[in-house]
Amino acid sequence: MDYTNWKRNIIVFLSSQTVSLFGSSLVQYAIMWHITLTTKSGMMMTLFILCGFIPTFILSPFAGVWADRYNRKMLIIVSDGLIAFATLVMAIIFLMGYESIWLLFVVAAIRAVGSGIQGPAVGAILPQIVPEDKLTKINGINGSIQAITMFASPMVSAALLTMATLETIFFIDVVTAVIAIGTLLFFLKIQVHAKASEAQTTSYLTDFKAGLVYINNHAFLKKFFLFFALFFILMAPAAFLTPLQVTRSFGDDVWRLTAIEIAFSVGMMVGGAIIASWGGFTNKVHTMAIASIVMGICTMALGAIPIFWAYLLFMAIFGMAMPVFNTPTTVLIQERVDSDYLGRIFGVFGMIATSMMPIGMLIFGPLADVVKVEWILFGTGLFMVVLALILGRDKVLLKAGEPVVIPESTD
Repeated sequence: MDYTNWKRNIIVFLSSQTVSLFGSSLVQYAIMWHITLTTKSGMMMTLFILCGFIPTFILSPFAGVWADRYNRKMLIIVSDGLIAFATLVMAIIFLMGYESIWLLFVVAAIRAVGSGIQGPAVGAILPQIVPEDKLTKINGINGSIQAITMFASPMVSAALLTMATLETIFFIDVVTAVIAIGTLLFFLKIQVHAKASEAQTTSYLTDFKAGLVYINNHAFLKKFFLFFALFFILMAPAAFLTPLQVTRSFGDDVWRLTAIEIAFSVGMMVGGAIIASWGGFTNKVHTMAIASIVMGICTMALGAIPIFWAYLLFMAIFGMAMPVFNTPTTVLIQERVDSDYLGRIFGVFGMIATSMMPIGMLIFGPLADVVKVEWILFGTGLFMVVLALILGRDKVLLKAGEPVVIPESTD
């Protein structure tokens, strides 16, 4: 792989992704708040969340195969284009006076299809752009950029909704998508990965099965995915039930709900900067285990702390631990998985990431109506710590987390 202009290429790539993510986030929040203010219905919000989740979950394994069979840069461009086209059509329909809520569900589902295609391709393309010894730093920087974007976009979206119509925000997303697509198309010059440059002699189903066989033949991947499935289920209360807890225990002031989002986002920014500059422990699994323990302890603290400012502090620390946990996870997959299988592995990983927390909510959501949220948080936090300790002592995963011997790239 030629990394001659890797710094220029990664700046181009991350710039395009940041612009695209910012536009998409503006629309996501605008639609969500429009549905909330228009319907004031929990059922409608649930339908919106399902429309944004189910297509990504269903498409992830297919998209993983596509990311291994085809040009990953073009897949990202196509998915951005699909999202932009759907948003443009919706903007025009709204301008014509058709503003049915069900149309927003449709566009949410189409946008989720685009995200489902894009996710595995983005995860798999980074090792084509970045030398292996720089992957941790770049993934950490990318995490910080995403945290900043997710921090700013709800505030900008809220401000725009007070000054402009929903279709105006749709058009902003179309413009950001066109900028992102143009940036990738004309300024990102990278080689196509080996499998995509060859004539495809196997069927889609054969490639999909080969991905499953690859996972089955690598014990660390099986254990890795099992750990993540369990951990994401346990994280569901901290991710989804904390606003309910704050409303019940501290008051239903809007500023309190905003404060916990800001605390978490600021923590993620700091955590991204920490992992980008530090790089983590020599063994990536040690870094993941420590971050998991911190998240578990913070979850327990969220269930036990009666003072709101202290609650915000632990929410920020939880956010700080997230990129310290996510970055070595992504890098481990990028380093240890054969380039021809990266898309499929990220596809399976995407399925787990998008499905396990909603599955967790099927358990903990109804439970929160009969059991105090504080107890649920304390219990799941305790199990997270136990699971993290098991992760940190697993010999198979520890072996996979050892540093890969690679030559230093030129700065």
